[in-house]
Amino acid sequence: MAAYEFEHIHLRSPDPDKTADWFGHMFGAEVIRSVVAGAPRVDVRLGGMDIFIAPAGSDAAAAPGHPHQGLDHFGLRVPDLEAAVAELKARGAVFTMEPKLLRPGLRIAFLTGPEDVSIELLQRD
Repeated sequence: MAAYEFEHIHLRSPDPDKTADWFGHMFGAEVIRSVVAGAPRVDVRLGGMDIFIAPAGSDAAAAPGHPHQGLDHFGLRVPDLEAAVAELKARGAVFTMEPKLLRPGLRIAFLTGPEDVSIELLQRD
């Protein structure tokens, strides 16, 4: 069987620069601006993962409401969930689920990113 490694997440946004700046502001992600085939491109690197942010034209459908089929959210592990939530709230993050114990050894919280992307924070003990 082939070996697989997770490589990137690809988001679409009506304003890729604004979306990239949000990830930089909230999570300290590295914002990478470049030009590819003559067109501007913006990506972010967060926790060792690349997030490619492509422009979404006016003909792009809005994100579906939650819950929905398909990709639901992505998760970011943190060493101290309460501290991370407090820090993100101070930066203006909007949480859809406050920190809670999901099961012994696992605490989670959810916040909303640009274009209604759902992001899970989790602390594993």
